[in-house]
Amino acid sequence: MAFLEMASEEAAVTMVNYYTPVTPHLRSQPVFIQYSNHRELKTDNLPNQARAQAALQAVSTVQSGSLALPGVPANEGPVLPGQSPVLRIIIENLFYPVTLEVLHQIFSKFGTVLKIITFTKNNQFQALLQYADPLNAHYAKMALDGQNIYNACCTLRIDFSKLTSLNVKYNNDKSRDFTRLDLPTGDGQPSLEPPMAFGAPGIISSPYAGAAGFAPAIGFPQATGLSVPAGLGPGALGPLAITSSAVTGRMAIPGAGGIPGNSVLLVTNLNPDLITPHGLFILFGVYGDVHRVKIMFNKKENALVQMADASQAQLAMNHLSGQRLYGKVLRATLSKHQAVQLPREGQEDQGLTKDFSNSPLHRFKKPGSKNFQNIFPPSATLHLSNIPPSVTVDDLKNLFTEAGCSVKAFKFFQKDRKMALIQLGSVEEAIQALIELHNHDLGENHHLRVSFSKSTI
Repeated sequence: MAFLEMASEEAAVTMVNYYTPVTPHLRSQPVFIQYSNHRELKTDNLPNQARAQAALQAVSTVQSGSLALPGVPANEGPVLPGQSPVLRIIIENLFYPVTLEVLHQIFSKFGTVLKIITFTKNNQFQALLQYADPLNAHYAKMALDGQNIYNACCTLRIDFSKLTSLNVKYNNDKSRDFTRLDLPTGDGQPSLEPPMAFGAPGIISSPYAGAAGFAPAIGFPQATGLSVPAGLGPGALGPLAITSSAVTGRMAIPGAGGIPGNSVLLVTNLNPDLITPHGLFILFGVYGDVHRVKIMFNKKENALVQMADASQAQLAMNHLSGQRLYGKVLRATLSKHQAVQLPREGQEDQGLTKDFSNSPLHRFKKPGSKNFQNIFPPSATLHLSNIPPSVTVDDLKNLFTEAGCSVKAFKFFQKDRKMALIQLGSVEEAIQALIELHNHDLGENHHLRVSFSKSTI
């Protein structure tokens, strides 16, 4: 056994997500990777200090590009300054159609996918996909270029795009901006047209034809009655071995194949001693309007969260799965349930199921609200608003300190003192502070509004 401390929590989450579906091997020996309870490593005076240093030097050599990574072309160096977060994806040998949802699920394994545009050019099905970070694009290209989505077909060819940002006008089958839930669907645009004839026997023509016929990325063949072509059922999915849980690097829940278009999320690995329905409502409410929350009666580390619609559920899943909350790494996947049921009268529930459908705290009730444009991944810097004039810097710093946070920096907005940025010690601290302090009563009929910021101080 060994401990490995990464440069950041995000790097650690990326690594565990990457290796959850594909077990790495060292000298033919499978290696299993999981999170440690240690926050940092102390390597002083250890008998194996020399070995640890040698390992670090070897990693540095790999990162500097002077040592070839197994399975990675020798010319794949480290991420270059100014490298685009946008990938251009061409799918060759397109024997079965590949939907935008399938691409999203595959590429989400390597980081937060912000936007996807699909199109047909030169008789080839292509896509542009934008990550939140160029490093995620780099890892995705290294891991997926040349891989097949299905057995011996649908081969991914991936390059960096010259574009640095995508402009998505419509959220539909051909394009999607996962940060903008308010975009129109367009003027009755048809579903993604297969760029060639698909003659596979046994696949029913539908928006998910082909993709739904395989349990892979959005697999629910049992639920829909879609037939699976012979020899292409689960377990025969080609090099990527895609499953709904594996693709996104999340925990596999037996029998819980998620349904695309579903607005209910299964949230697992929660801290049962600290999590509440209200806490999940506030946290998931950053990415959409939460209607109901149910913490499982017999397994309180699991919960169901019902969002207003499927795109909000997808957005919350993308941003929150893999984040640390109360010392545990939260996992979110699409649930097999279509809705969260309220307990029947007289049924014991211990207040674990809550209906929030009429809550005044929903952020996205108003169409075209600015909140739609200010959705960002969890970060250590929080955006505070609705601050009354009498509240001082010290008042706010003390408020967050009393909530158990370490305040690293703070500043009011120059033009609008009702708003401020506060930088805390870690992303986990910020997530917990948002849960605890969003809607906190500051007096003078002002309730604090807290959200994640894209800026740092």
